[in-house]
Amino acid sequence: MPAVSKGDGMRGLAVFISDIRNCKSKEAEIKRINKELANIRSKFKGDKALDGYSKKKYVCKLLFIFLLGHDIDFGHMEAVNLLSSNKYTEKQIGYLFISVLVNSNSELIRLINNAIKNDLSSRNPTFMCLALHCIANVGSREMAEAFAGEIPRILVAGDTMDSVKQSAALCLLRLYKASPDLVLMGEWTSRVVHLLNDQHMGVVTAAISLITCLSSKNPDEFKTCVSLAVSRLSRIVSSASTDLQDYTYYFVPAPWLSCKLLRLLQCYPPPEDGAVKGRLVECLETILNKAQEPPKSKKVQHSNAKNAILFEAISLIIHYDSEPNLLVRACNQLGQFLQHRETNLRYLALESMCTLASSEFSHEAVKTHIETVINALKTERDVSVRQRAADLLYAMCDRSNAKQIVAEMLSYLETADYSIREEMVLKVAILAEKYAVDYSWYVDTILNLIRIAGDYVSEEVWYRVIQIVINRDDVQGYAAKTVFEALQAPACHENMVKVGGYILGEFGNLIAGDPRSSPLVQFNLLHSKFHLCSVPTRALLLSAYIKFINLFPETKATIQEVLRSDSQIRNSDVELQQRAVEYLKLSSIASTDVLATVLEEMPPFPERESSILAKLKKKKGPGAVSVELEDGKERGELNGGGDRGGDAAIAASNASTPSPSADLLGLRSAAPVSGAAPSAGSLLVDVFSEAGPAASSAGVNDDGFLSALHAPEASDSPLVEGPGDSDSAPPSAASEDPAPPLPESDELLNKFVCKNNGVLFENQLLQIGIKSEYRQNLGRMYLFYGNKTSVQFVSFSTTVSCPGELQSQLNVQTKTVEPLVEGGAQVQQVINIECLTDFIDAPLLNIKFRYGGALQNISLKLPVTINKFFQPTEMAAADFFQRWKQLSQPQQEAQKIFKASHGMDTEVLKAKLLGLGTALLENVDPNPENYVCAGVIQTKAQQVGCLLRLEPNAQAQPGEQMYRLTLRSSKDTVSQRVCDLLAEQF
Repeated sequence: MPAVSKGDGMRGLAVFISDIRNCKSKEAEIKRINKELANIRSKFKGDKALDGYSKKKYVCKLLFIFLLGHDIDFGHMEAVNLLSSNKYTEKQIGYLFISVLVNSNSELIRLINNAIKNDLSSRNPTFMCLALHCIANVGSREMAEAFAGEIPRILVAGDTMDSVKQSAALCLLRLYKASPDLVLMGEWTSRVVHLLNDQHMGVVTAAISLITCLSSKNPDEFKTCVSLAVSRLSRIVSSASTDLQDYTYYFVPAPWLSCKLLRLLQCYPPPEDGAVKGRLVECLETILNKAQEPPKSKKVQHSNAKNAILFEAISLIIHYDSEPNLLVRACNQLGQFLQHRETNLRYLALESMCTLASSEFSHEAVKTHIETVINALKTERDVSVRQRAADLLYAMCDRSNAKQIVAEMLSYLETADYSIREEMVLKVAILAEKYAVDYSWYVDTILNLIRIAGDYVSEEVWYRVIQIVINRDDVQGYAAKTVFEALQAPACHENMVKVGGYILGEFGNLIAGDPRSSPLVQFNLLHSKFHLCSVPTRALLLSAYIKFINLFPETKATIQEVLRSDSQIRNSDVELQQRAVEYLKLSSIASTDVLATVLEEMPPFPERESSILAKLKKKKGPGAVSVELEDGKERGELNGGGDRGGDAAIAASNASTPSPSADLLGLRSAAPVSGAAPSAGSLLVDVFSEAGPAASSAGVNDDGFLSALHAPEASDSPLVEGPGDSDSAPPSAASEDPAPPLPESDELLNKFVCKNNGVLFENQLLQIGIKSEYRQNLGRMYLFYGNKTSVQFVSFSTTVSCPGELQSQLNVQTKTVEPLVEGGAQVQQVINIECLTDFIDAPLLNIKFRYGGALQNISLKLPVTINKFFQPTEMAAADFFQRWKQLSQPQQEAQKIFKASHGMDTEVLKAKLLGLGTALLENVDPNPENYVCAGVIQTKAQQVGCLLRLEPNAQAQPGEQMYRLTLRSSKDTVSQRVCDLLAEQF
């Protein structure tokens, strides 16, 4: 920047500012300002031409007056005239005035644009930077139209100075954010990406901000930046603090640039190139290693810079979710921060571990810190940290620790901050329902929840417990006994009265045999709470009373006397009055049979997703997109339909019982899956028994798992049998042909060979999550389509097709999805699969929708592979080798020798082999380093036995390690296909 000469001090401006500061009142300040404005106006209108210094001084005064909050309606032309000055200070004040006071609709904008063009073409770096700063500060559409084509040329020109390149990159970023449709990179794309290789670190830092923004909207155009970003990151991470002296911040080399590089890489999936991926993994390992080193400085700036890079690296590791070793290391590193003295670090560690808990690789590692997290929930002074601790407990919960976590949350609820109590109540209710092996424990938990925090128990929670009790015969007697005991407390929350009234009205007969809970005792207990309750609760209790008349005829006279009292039939509330009159008349004139028919026990509720989940999502907001899975079960912030329960005693509530379907993406829930009530003998209950004893899926009847495959209803979506079945598309689907599968479809499919849950596909608009489970030759897959934008998708349709021979090998049925997906929302699709015979290809999934008027057409391969139908088979060593010898014909064996793509970690290898679906046989192979497995592939046509042997040479140097994989099966095509699939996993 040019030096400011002594004469540029503008003494008149300093005197004016001093006068303003010395004013004793607002009136004195306004008087002084008006005097100065009159003087400036007269100078501008005077006959004598002002020199550049005077113009600059007066324009500065006008700018100062504007910043004090006063309107300025003149001086704009003088400021524009300053732009043509050749003096830096005058031009600078002119640009400053324009940036602050001139709006995009000003008629002076054309003159300003001409002055900016002159400065951009002047090749004077100082003037060019001033012009670029002005464009960025104004950022109007008119300026974008005028300069969006010029700035990229300046940015990539070989003779442009580094300071100008920095300004050009940030200016272009500002214009792109304001008017993305006008900033078209086109031919400049590759040259902008190669700025990542620039020698000047400042240029790289500015350019990466631009590239990150551009690649988030157009990832395919900028995907070449991944290798360059990894290369640059590698050079920074491996450098010493003395190598980048100008960009070393408290012994940390280029921390801001490192964070931006790591953030850029989060816009893309893991690199496909093995060398690039290996180099990136080395970088991430180095960052994790440096976090363990003793600090080089005790100053907080050093630890802040170091930890900023670490947390971005952990975010990238979580984003990739493909490196088990890194995920576990990241979890261990975060675990150390959980007890750090710095509150912000504890908060960030808890927040990151919530995301790590959703990974199948790191979930167990996260669970090891449960005691520390529970301690944080109890002892943290900062409420936001306590809330993150509660979130982490919720995320790490599974069947093994559910009772402990729910107990700790209930204990904490008694002293929890009021701001988080409602959310805590919802989480306890969801966890208790989801992991309830014993439903008596579930009832106890919910009633305890109402006792501890009744004011925060929403209607969704007590609707839910009512519905589960009604749908489960084995818990009804226990529930009636428990609520009867709970109602005997002197101080009883109104929600407890609601639950008690409903359950005793339905199932009070189950405990009426005990003299201590005889019908009259039950009625008197309920009626003792009547006068303390609100009108809706009184209405519910009146309904319970009429139910009592049906269940216990001996109470009829007592209850009729209550209904006949003036306080009921002449009640000022019309609802209570109407109920009292109608119930009294019904009990008087109806015969016993009619009364029994009208007041019969409530039927089981239809199967839908839990409405509590919708309540929790509403609390958390639609922005949090997370995929949380655990051992084939949903975990995390799930959403159900926001059903309203209505009057629980009169009409069937819309609340629902557990379902294996869930809001996998953490977005708003899909429409509930409708269908028949569950059958106790249904195979589906066994397949999805992990969801709890009460869980069963809608749409299943006594005929079994895939009965709908053979007799679909007319209202259901038709079977999707082949690519030529045009009738299978919903009417709102776009008419264009399906796009060819994405180039990365095979890679995405290979990710799911050894796992059933995760994110199948993600771009800037759409996230597709998947959860699938298989038993014998049957499978069920849940697809979750999440809208990541704030704009709705219209004409949303999906099609599943089986190309070629696959039509005769797989039987696939889908449900149609909603054609409209709101911004931040999610829809769910259920796919039933039946394996008829062995197969090689995978079904194709095509998604079409319109976003902002533009058609989006995406095709992927569904991760349905032959190994999904494995049934693990245990056998002794003698049996294994006997069977191995029997399968000795050449066509029955497939073998591959290949180079290891990852480190030979024993636990990871075992996890992948078990994920394949086979049984891992211990102490069978004479060489303890080898792995042998056995399983039977179940198809409708036949069963195919399969034996596997994996021989690693772990003693070799890293980079030279190899595997020999041998598959033998009773069918040659199966041997080859399973061998090909498994070879890609190591």
